[in-house]
Formats: sequence, structure tokens, C-alpha cells
Amino acid sequence: MPHRPQSHRLRHGRHSENGRAYLITTVVYRRRPLFSDWRLGRLVVAELKRAQDCGQVESLAWVLMPDHLHWLLQLEKATLPQVVQAVKSRSTRQINRRLGSDGPFWQSGYHDRAVRDGEDLQHIARYIVANPLRAGLVKKVGDYPLWDACWL
Repeated sequence: MPHRPQSHRLRHGRHSENGRAYLITTVVYRRRPLFSDWRLGRLVVAELKRAQDCGQVESLAWVLMPDHLHWLLQLEKATLPQVVQAVKSRSTRQINRRLGSDGPFWQSGYHDRAVRDGEDLQHIARYIVANPLRAGLVKKVGDYPLWDACWL
């Protein structure tokens, strides 16, 4: 049975709170492993940096896997839907321009989890950046080109 995206089932009307940390996961359309080309991934990284430079978020940790993004952020001067939509929209334009294509790049929707007060952000960040290890893509985190954490 073919995999069918379930992003339409993600909740609408999210509540977001400035100053709170969130773990975001968003997936490439049809789970195409396009970030195997790290140059395409760097276009997304530029948009994550832009969101931070604009004061919308403090980016705590992220990893771009071949077909999805995990991003731990602290929301600052925007709502969660505004931030995610802007990053996805701008990165789609940049990647489509690079590939000479058009149309969707990301699946619609995203998964978010608000981090509870008292949860260890560094523990969550370590889990995020270790994704390439668990997936068997590299033998050491430092060998993977598409990750960062503010504690390192």
C-alpha cells in the first residue's frame, strides 16, 4: 500500500506563545530525499538563519535529514504558523529556482510540540542532531553537513 501524506490531519488553529520553545518537524513533498544534495539544504539553512536574524525566533538546534527538517526554536516576535509558513515559502522559491522547477516543495502542514517548562532543551537538541547517526547516514555527527545547535 503506498504511503499517503497525512498532513491534512495536523491540527489547525494552533496556539503559539512568545518565549516558549517548540520542536517543529516538516517534510519534503512526497518525501523526496532532496537534501541528500547538501547545497539544497543550505538554502533552507539560510531561511532558518533569516528567521533568527529578523527576531522571529531563537534557533536552538536543527537538522535537515534527506527528506525532512527537525527544528528546535524559541518563538520571539511572530506566531508559529507565520514563522513556519515564511521559512517554507521562501525556501521553496529558492530551491525551485535552483532546480529550475516550480510547484510544491514541502508537504502542507507540519508537526509541532511545545516544550514544557523545565524540560531539558539540551537533551532535546542532542536527540535532534543525532538523527543522522540513528538513520545510519554517518558514523559521527560531525560528518553530517546539515545540522547545528546553539550550545556547540
